[in-house]
Amino acid sequence: MKLNTNNNAYIIIYSAVLVVIVAFLLAFVFQALKPMQDANVALDVKKQILYSLNIRGLDGAEAEAKYKEVVLSEDEKDGLKYYGCKIDGQTKYVFPLKGMGLWGGISAFVAVNDDLNTIYGAYFNHESETAGLGAEIKDSQAWQEKFQGKKILADNGEIAINIVKKVEKPEHEVDVVTGATLTSNGVADMLREGLKPYIELLKK
Repeated sequence: MKLNTNNNAYIIIYSAVLVVIVAFLLAFVFQALKPMQDANVALDVKKQILYSLNIRGLDGAEAEAKYKEVVLSEDEKDGLKYYGCKIDGQTKYVFPLKGMGLWGGISAFVAVNDDLNTIYGAYFNHESETAGLGAEIKDSQAWQEKFQGKKILADNGEIAINIVKKVEKPEHEVDVVTGATLTSNGVADMLREGLKPYIELLKK
């Protein structure tokens, strides 16, 4: 008996089988590539940590080697993860931060001197900020470098690091990204709220 390929039942069964096959193939490919994807994600994190330590321009192998050289510990306490590093014989701490920008999540790695107050370097990232505006927190190395040497704490021990339209306290303040006030505000909130528990933790 000739199979009626125009029959609705045939079309439904054929479509269902095709979907199952495609789903299986996608799952197989995902599982096969997952170790490589995980390795790439881990390498990207290591590069971002190195960026915060003002070490840039390295390829994958160079970044792996440099990371092993300068990052001496990956510690976690009270649910907070941080990294102990040595640069030219000097101790630095790198703190991962997360916050919200205008269109989505933002993140950072902030490297601090062993006084737990002076910023050594910073690297910012985003999920979906506007190119040429909010995305400058990631794309502008010059803007990230403005954080170097800034003091996190005021004399009274309160978090004082801030991002403002007009810098009046250069020891603590960085000017906003031009045309991206809301994203800049998100970075400021992330710094203030994100750094506070680390400073308190390490000063215990």
